[in-house]
Amino acid sequence: MNSPAPLAEPLGFLRALYAAAVSRALPADVIGAHLPSPPRGRTLVLGAGKAGGAMAAAVDALWPAGAPISGLVVTRYDHVPPAYRARPGRIEVVEARHPVPDEAGRQAAQRIVALTRGLTADDLVLCLISGGGSALLALPAEGLAFDDKQAINRALLNSGAAIDEMNTVRKHLSAIKGGRLAAMCAPARVVTLLISDVPGDEPSVIASGPTVPDASTCADALAILARYGIDIPAAARTGLESGAFETPKPGDARFAGHEVRMIATPQQSLEAAAELARAAGIAAYILSDEIEGESREVGKVHAALARAVARRGQPPAAPFRRPCVILSGGETTVTVRSKGGRGGRASEFLLGCTIALQGQPGVWALAADTDCIDGIEDNAGAVATPDSLARAAALGLKPADFLDRNDAYNFFHALGDLVVPGPTFTNVNDFRALLVL
Repeated sequence: MNSPAPLAEPLGFLRALYAAAVSRALPADVIGAHLPSPPRGRTLVLGAGKAGGAMAAAVDALWPAGAPISGLVVTRYDHVPPAYRARPGRIEVVEARHPVPDEAGRQAAQRIVALTRGLTADDLVLCLISGGGSALLALPAEGLAFDDKQAINRALLNSGAAIDEMNTVRKHLSAIKGGRLAAMCAPARVVTLLISDVPGDEPSVIASGPTVPDASTCADALAILARYGIDIPAAARTGLESGAFETPKPGDARFAGHEVRMIATPQQSLEAAAELARAAGIAAYILSDEIEGESREVGKVHAALARAVARRGQPPAAPFRRPCVILSGGETTVTVRSKGGRGGRASEFLLGCTIALQGQPGVWALAADTDCIDGIEDNAGAVATPDSLARAAALGLKPADFLDRNDAYNFFHALGDLVVPGPTFTNVNDFRALLVL
């Protein structure tokens, strides 16, 4: 992949790095090497996630024409690849809402459960799981009302809880996640193809692990709810306190012979971006693919590192040599302090970073989610330049005020600096790049 010259077009260069990261995780390019052989019986495809439509399209295109295959996958609204929407294949793809579930997601989950009935040991269930599946595969535990599940989900999203904490609660309040989907498929063989969007690539956390055993407990879920002060209805509390909502655990015989294959990860996407940067003669440093924490605070730390490199420039005075690009991934969080603001974790990270950079010459930055959605907005993230604060001041904008009300979207929109790529049809989480020239 060719990219703009970093010295002449810094923002174009950063956008090319983002594109390289996304491209590395596209299902059509990576899924083929991980497909199992057709079974003696039938092949049933089930799945959920923001990459679900693209994964289904890729499987349909690569699966042998003479081998029977059918199934149902649920993805986010507007996340079915246009070619597959225009000419659907053998695997049905339906759409539902994310990040708060809707009725379409509940109905899709019910249909998926129904499809698991009557499977035999000769059959194969191919599960296509990617980030976003927690909301898209929405089937409340027995006795829990759907609107209560929606309310708990909203509270978790606004609480600042880490993704593994949120998904521990979600899987224990679900009738299909936390390994329950795979348990329903017994005695069929289950092969799960995963695109990771979580720090550490833990299968039981991705989409709340519908096809893998779960080591967390109802007690863990209760502790997390208490930690973040989230109220739950009596039915949910009773189910958790009694253990009635407990998930299938490691060692459960229903998981015997199952396989999990990781087809795309955040680290692989960061490495693709680093490779492109080095090909352009720019040193590339990957901090980590597992960075978590409050978005604005993580942004400040990245800014401090970039300023040190920009001001001191060369080892040993600075840890990295200039010119360079500093890359990181993971999943930061936003504790919502104001109901009036707009934006997600990528733009809030970048606003915190921009303020902390203090207009540092020679530093450009991009922060975007690889699924193209920052929170619930139409942007993936935003970019920042050495003159971002000066341009904001000329418009009468006070960056700290926007940060205080969680309104990073409107700050960068006013500057014309949002990143709006449209659906990418994959999801390997946050991508952050700071270019220091």
